[in-house]
Amino acid sequence: MATLHKIKAYLYDNALTKDNPNDFIARVSSERSLSVNDICESAAARGGADISAAAMEHAVNLWLKEMGYRLCDGFSINTGWFTAGVHIKGVFDSPGETFNPEKHTVLFEFHQGSLLRKELELVSIDILGVADSSLYISQVTDVKTGNVNDIITPNRNLRISGHRLKIAGGDEANGVYFVNQNTQERTKVDVTDIVTNNPSELVIVTPALAAGTYRLEVTTQYGISVLLKEPRTAVFDKILTVA
Repeated sequence: MATLHKIKAYLYDNALTKDNPNDFIARVSSERSLSVNDICESAAARGGADISAAAMEHAVNLWLKEMGYRLCDGFSINTGWFTAGVHIKGVFDSPGETFNPEKHTVLFEFHQGSLLRKELELVSIDILGVADSSLYISQVTDVKTGNVNDIITPNRNLRISGHRLKIAGGDEANGVYFVNQNTQERTKVDVTDIVTNNPSELVIVTPALAAGTYRLEVTTQYGISVLLKEPRTAVFDKILTVA
C-alpha cells in the first residue's frame, strides 16, 4: 500500500535499559498542535469537506460538546476513529464506602479506534538522527490524578521527568513556564513552588491556571560540571490541559 503520511522522529538515549547502553528510543518531532479550527480549515482547503470550514467547525464543536455531556452521564463513545469512556480511579476500602473526591478521581480515557489504526498502513517514519539530548522533557505526571501527559491540576504537584532539567544559574529567564495556547500568556512557576529540583526530575506546584491548553517549557543553565553561559529551553512536545 502506498505511503500517504510521513512522521518525523528523533532518536534519544534509552535510559530504561541496562543491558545495552548504546540503544535508543524514537520520539515524534511534533509539527505543532492543531485546533478544531485548524483541522476544519485543512479539510476545506484539501477538498475533503463539502461545507465551509466555519460550518464544519460549528458542527464539530456542537458534536464535541454533546459527546462531553453524554460522557458525564456515564456513556461510552465509539466513533470508529477513537473510543472514550469514564474511569474512576482510587480504592474503595469497603462495600459501603461512597465516592470521596479527596481519594477518588473521575477521568475520561480515550483510545485509538479501528479506523485510526487502519490509517497506520499509510504512514512511514522518517528518523532524523540522534537528537540533541542535552535537555529534554520526556513525561509529565499529575500527582493528584496520576494522569500522564494530558490533564493537569492547578495548585497540586506536577512531576516533570527528563534529562538535565535542574533549574540552575542566575539568568532571570531560568524557570518553569506554562504558555497559554490561545493567548500566548506565559505563567512562570514561583521558585518557592519548585519542590524537587533534580537533573532527571522536577516536582512543582502547578500555578492557579485558568481552564485551557498549555505548552510546558523548562529553561535552565544547568550543566554536568559547570553552568552554561546562556540558558537553554526544553519545550514539551505534548499539550497539557487544565479542565
